[in-house]
Formats: sequence, C-alpha cells, structure tokens
Amino acid sequence: MLRRSDSILLLGAVLAVGAVGVALVLQHAFGIEPCAWCTFQRLLFLLFGAFAVLGRLARGSRAALAASSALAVVAALGGLWAALHQQFVAAQSLSCAFTFADRALMNLRLDETLPWLFEATASCRDANAPLLGVPFALWSATLFVLLVLLAARAAWMARTAPEKPA
Repeated sequence: MLRRSDSILLLGAVLAVGAVGVALVLQHAFGIEPCAWCTFQRLLFLLFGAFAVLGRLARGSRAALAASSALAVVAALGGLWAALHQQFVAAQSLSCAFTFADRALMNLRLDETLPWLFEATASCRDANAPLLGVPFALWSATLFVLLVLLAARAAWMARTAPEKPA
C-alpha cells in the first residue's frame, strides 16, 4: 500500500513540475507574460512537487509519507486559493502590484534570484488570457484540484497502510 501511495505522489510531482514547464515554454517561447499571481502559483506547484518527492523518498516510513502528503495537500490548497483569487479578484483589477503574491515573491527575493521563473512582467488582467478558450487561472485551479485529490489519497493510503518491516 505504501508503494502505491508514493507512486501517486510521484504522479502529482510530475504534473506539478510539468505545469511549471508548460508555463515557462508559453512565457519564453510564445511571449505569454506572467503576473504576480501566476508566478506565485509556480512557487506553489514547485512546493507541491518538492513535498511529493520527499514523500516518494520516504518510501518505508508511513508517518513520513503521510506528513509529506499532508504538506503537499496544503501547498495545492494554497495554489487553488491563488488561482481562484487570480481569476475572480486580481484579473478584475488593472494592476496586481503589491498584492500578497507580489509581496511574497519580493520578500523571498525570488523575482531577483530567479527572474526567468518568478519575475512578474504582466498585469493580472493581461496574464489571465484564455488558452483554448479557458483562462489560465482556471486551468491552474483545475490542476490544483487534481493535485489536492492525489495528495489526499496518498495521505489517506499512507495512514491506513501497514508499516513495512525494517
């Protein structure tokens, strides 16, 4: 059972990191610039991926797998909140400068340290353009919902699985 739950986490990590990869291709190859909320969601996708990989590395420990799965759920819920905030609040304003997302990235200095990944170069209204008719924020929210479900399933499976003998 532990093996199956850490495989679910690995799938989640691949999806989360893949989402950031797609965002970077769209930004750097196709000129679709991100806003502060977009780049904040990138951070949460990467946090989810890191927690999921930690869970995968904790293969023999039910407690460590459950803890990393729970942290991945929290990261994905934060990402879901950020995506929905972008869609329903930030995209309705002319600027998303000095919002929570912008301040968080500036305080962490991620926009300076890794500008190719975390620098916001568009307004929230402009950045939430549709892709295949669906705004970017809703694509992101949908993926965060899937990640919440995957990590919650892994956490539940880890809690109920018997501990592997040492």
